[in-house]
Amino acid sequence: VGCEKEPSSYMWIYIFLGNMLRGIGETPITPLGISYLDDFAKEEDVPVYVACLHTIAMLGPMFGFLLGSLCAKLYVDIGFVDLGSITITPQDSRWVGAWWLGFLIGGVTSFLAAIPFCFLPKSLKKLEETNNDKSSYGLLENMGATRKKLTPAKPKPRNQLIYPFLSDFYTSLKKVLSNRMYFTFLCCSLLQFSSFIGFLTYKPKYMEQQYGQSTSKSNFLIGLTSLPPVGVGIFLGGLIMKKYKMGIIGATKFAFTMSFLAYVFSLLQFFVGCENHVVAGMTVSYE
Repeated sequence: VGCEKEPSSYMWIYIFLGNMLRGIGETPITPLGISYLDDFAKEEDVPVYVACLHTIAMLGPMFGFLLGSLCAKLYVDIGFVDLGSITITPQDSRWVGAWWLGFLIGGVTSFLAAIPFCFLPKSLKKLEETNNDKSSYGLLENMGATRKKLTPAKPKPRNQLIYPFLSDFYTSLKKVLSNRMYFTFLCCSLLQFSSFIGFLTYKPKYMEQQYGQSTSKSNFLIGLTSLPPVGVGIFLGGLIMKKYKMGIIGATKFAFTMSFLAYVFSLLQFFVGCENHVVAGMTVSYE
C-alpha cells in the first residue's frame, strides 16, 4: 500500500501577510515619532521623550509574553470543541495552546489604539523663541524669494521627470550611507538586534528543555524578568542624557561604555549552564 501524502496547509500565508501588514503599520512610529518629538519639544527634553517612546515599545513585548502565557494554557480549539472531552494537560508534549488568540486580541487592541491618531492635528505651530529669529527667518525668506526671481528655473533632468521618487530615494540613500557615523551606528544596531532576537527566540525553548517548564510558564517568566530591565535601562539612559546635556560625542561615549559593560557581563554566561538531558540515541548509546 503506497503512502498517501496529506495536502499541505497554506495558512502560513495568512500569518505572513498579517505580519507584513503589522510591520508596515508599526514602522512609521519610530522614525516619524522621533522626528515629531524632535521638532516640537525642547532640545533638553527630547532624550527623555525618546526614551519614553522606546520604553513603551519594550513594555509591549512584555505584555505580549504574558498574554502568550495565558493563551498557551487554553486549548487551541477553544470555542469549537468540548473542553471536558480533552484528556491532555498543558504539561503534555502533545498540547497545543491557543496561539491564534493572541493575534486576535493584539489586532483589536492595535485598531482601537490607532483611532485617537485620526484626531491629531496635521501640524503644530512652534513659537519662535525670540523676535530675532523671526526677523532672521523673514530676511532669509525674502532673500530666497528674490533669488528665485533672479535665477531662471533650470529644466529638470529627464530621469527626474520620469522617475522622481526613485531618483530622490537613491540620492537620499547615498547621502545617508556615506555618513560614516550613521553607517557605524547602523552596523552596531544590526548586531545588537540580531543577538537580541536570537535571545528571545531560543530562550523559551531552552527553559522548557533544561528546567522542565511548560510553554506557558516559560513565556510568563521571560515577559516578567527579561524585558522590564531593558525598558528601565532605556528610560534611565534618557534621564542621564538630559541631566548632563550630552551632545552627539558625549552620547556616543556613553553608549560605548554601556555596551562594553553589557558585553563583559554577557561573557559570564559562558560559565553558567546546565548539562544536557540523557537521551538514548543522542547523548548516550541505546545500551
